[in-house]
Amino acid sequence: MPLLTIISDIGEQDFLTGAIKGQFLRYQQDINIIDITHSLSAFNYPQAAYVCRNAIKNYPTGTFHLILVNIFDENLDHMILAEHNGHFIGCADNGLLTMILEEMPQKVVKLELDKIAQKSTLFCTNVFAKAFYELNSGKTIEEVGDSNVNIIVKNPLRPVIGPDYIEGQIIFIDNFENVIVNINKVEFEENRKGKKFAIIFKRDEMIDKISEGYSDVAEGEKLAYFNSAGYLEIAINKGNAAGLFGLQGYSEKQQQSIQQQYLNSRLFYQTVKVFFIDQ
Repeated sequence: MPLLTIISDIGEQDFLTGAIKGQFLRYQQDINIIDITHSLSAFNYPQAAYVCRNAIKNYPTGTFHLILVNIFDENLDHMILAEHNGHFIGCADNGLLTMILEEMPQKVVKLELDKIAQKSTLFCTNVFAKAFYELNSGKTIEEVGDSNVNIIVKNPLRPVIGPDYIEGQIIFIDNFENVIVNINKVEFEENRKGKKFAIIFKRDEMIDKISEGYSDVAEGEKLAYFNSAGYLEIAINKGNAAGLFGLQGYSEKQQQSIQQQYLNSRLFYQTVKVFFIDQ
């Protein structure tokens, strides 16, 4: 049975998520549809890339992934469909694809949109529904779309590396207000080089060891560990790390307007800095 995942920023308050599924079922009724999330923040590419990348890699090859994030952020005359490491990914041509893959896709085609028709979410998803049906019917990706396309490329957000530190951006804050930073374990250890380290927050709060999980510290105590996706996570056992340390997720829109960092006269930080200390 064909497998389709859906990731979006459209929410679940109205009819759209149900209507999107209906479009795919009209083409093919034996498809298995899985909602990953519809609650991504608007215009937050690093957050979307983190969620999409770490969800997609857990599905079997041959899965189709529909990503509806910032689909109207660029001029809308086509969508793109990629084939990469055995997965098919449909999304807008807005740069998110290369942020998710952290490289160029192995194959990519554009799906032309009717120049006269009104461009809506359902209009765009119907184009994907037809393309996915054709792929399931045995067509190649080159037969489904036009491979003569130069896609928009955006680089994934990378930590800043200095002689004695690494500074990462906050790419996700979960429902428990645990803070995920775009520093993976390999980058951390390569730059640490066996040294001691210190993660320092406001009010001289500091973390100087990596834990295995929440139970390593007492209730209400702070900790740092590498989560199931391999990224540095800052948390408080049964507490609110984002609120206590004044942390918020990275946002391109907020970076463009420094005034937005001051909400209710309170400064929020969008980065976490790890200092490496000689023995």
